[in-house]
Amino acid sequence: MKKDGLILAYVALAAVCVIWGTTYLAIRLGVTQFPPFLFSGIRFILAGPLLLAILAATGHFKMPDRRTLIQQAFAGILMCSFGVGVVGWGELQVSSGLAAIICSVMPVWVILINLLWSTDDRPTLPIVLGLLTGLAGILLIFSEHLGEFGSGQYTISIILTFLANISWAFGSVWLKRNSKVGDPFLNAGLQMTAGGIFLLPMSLVFDDYSGLHWSADMAWPLIYLILIGSVGAYTCYSYAIKKLPMTIVSIYAYINPIVAVLLGWLILGEKLNARIGTGILVTVLGIYIVNRGYQLRDLWKAQWHRIKSVLNLEA
Repeated sequence: MKKDGLILAYVALAAVCVIWGTTYLAIRLGVTQFPPFLFSGIRFILAGPLLLAILAATGHFKMPDRRTLIQQAFAGILMCSFGVGVVGWGELQVSSGLAAIICSVMPVWVILINLLWSTDDRPTLPIVLGLLTGLAGILLIFSEHLGEFGSGQYTISIILTFLANISWAFGSVWLKRNSKVGDPFLNAGLQMTAGGIFLLPMSLVFDDYSGLHWSADMAWPLIYLILIGSVGAYTCYSYAIKKLPMTIVSIYAYINPIVAVLLGWLILGEKLNARIGTGILVTVLGIYIVNRGYQLRDLWKAQWHRIKSVLNLEA
């Protein structure tokens, strides 16, 4: 990749790190005022076509073939519908900060999914140590919320938020492995459009419309999520995932929970104490160790291949 393209990819990743940390607060503000699946559906149904319209207006829209449409629609359903949409539903019960902490485990799911995809991709001791460290951080954070697990709805929300995060991770890995070509901005528009459309029947099945009404308290978070969280950050994510290794892209999950927890504490008065802060740091440390373990292992493999090549040449 050219140097300019690499720099732009890292700038895009930096934007995702910060912006998606703020979206947990915006989602929380929105879903407490509006049916959650419908809220996410409107977000993506407006954001996806808006991005496609911008591409068309600037002369960068090219009609994709059928295979590309299917690929991007599948990824959009996994990431936008089951990923973001279910997290939004979960935030009816779960604080924005805790939802972000759960989603911070995404790099670990990416690694485990890659292991299932490739049986040769075995974890090393640092990787196992990192997984256990991250798990310890999650358990430390949850220990602050044990009193809330008496509510069946709260427990279900926690479980489904974990499953939504796995869906997002699977969609990201699948997209990285199967979508090698194409405009990442066009792909982002197609994914959001498909994900938004699929959220509508989910809304009909699961949402409660009895208190449905429009309000400024719902509209402003929605506008922010459409323009900044979706058209802006989702496009940056699609660009970064196309240009950078998935283990590098997944570092956004280190930053998101810190931003989300601080904003939730400052604006919504969500719980933040020394134990939760320590749990965040331990979780992030564990995820870092996992990714670092993979980077070192790949480096060792590359060095070993070079040594074997030299030995073969000399022989």
